[in-house]
Amino acid sequence: MTNVLRYAMAGLFLCTGIFASQSEATVVVGGTRVVYPAEGKEVTVKLTNQGSMPALVQFWLDAGDEKSMPDTAKVPFSVSPPIFRMEPGKGQAVRVMYTKEPLPTDKESLFWVNVLEVPPKSADDGRNLLQFAFRTRIKLFFRPAGLPGEVNAAPEKLTWTLVNGEGGKGVALHVANPTPYYVNFAHVGLKIGERSVMEKGGGMVAPGGTTTFPITHLASRPSGDVKAQFDVITDFGAVNTIVQPLAP
Repeated sequence: MTNVLRYAMAGLFLCTGIFASQSEATVVVGGTRVVYPAEGKEVTVKLTNQGSMPALVQFWLDAGDEKSMPDTAKVPFSVSPPIFRMEPGKGQAVRVMYTKEPLPTDKESLFWVNVLEVPPKSADDGRNLLQFAFRTRIKLFFRPAGLPGEVNAAPEKLTWTLVNGEGGKGVALHVANPTPYYVNFAHVGLKIGERSVMEKGGGMVAPGGTTTFPITHLASRPSGDVKAQFDVITDFGAVNTIVQPLAP
């Protein structure tokens, strides 16, 4: 790892002053998630530099530790190229290759793609300047061949239960996932009669796992016709709204 990238990773920013700044990432990932079929030789992640200046980019995967660095992350994947320069308005395709270390064959495994963008050093050394290094992090799902059922049908298999919130206060939704697929949510909430009570932010439930989502907008259990309502994010980044009855 170069010294510039090592220092950028340490705090995810570079700082030489306080008066001028670059405040948003310009290197954009083509997609909101990556699906790696186990039988595939590799997958390609496409990046685009939408800014007006070149950027130095580092690309790596981790197994869920946000603090991991490229030389400490332990994952069964290699990437090419791991470090590269992107000119403004140009694209770059990064190859991700499974290195064949054993992974579960009866369910999906989750990894994370990291894209660290370091802007070029300002040519004006006389100015006070604040420069940031931006990291984009998206999910990569490793999908074994021959899993039962269809990934698009997995959300319909979920079981939702209305439970007490943390400490017995408030209301929460508990979801159980009997399928071998991860199910990702943009929003989770309740359909109470004709009214929707949705929480900001989303989450996910792992294969064979459970997750509990607090319903912060409700202080007590609602009465009447109450169902689970949730927005599912598909492999292609589309969002589908589903309403399901609650389990007894």
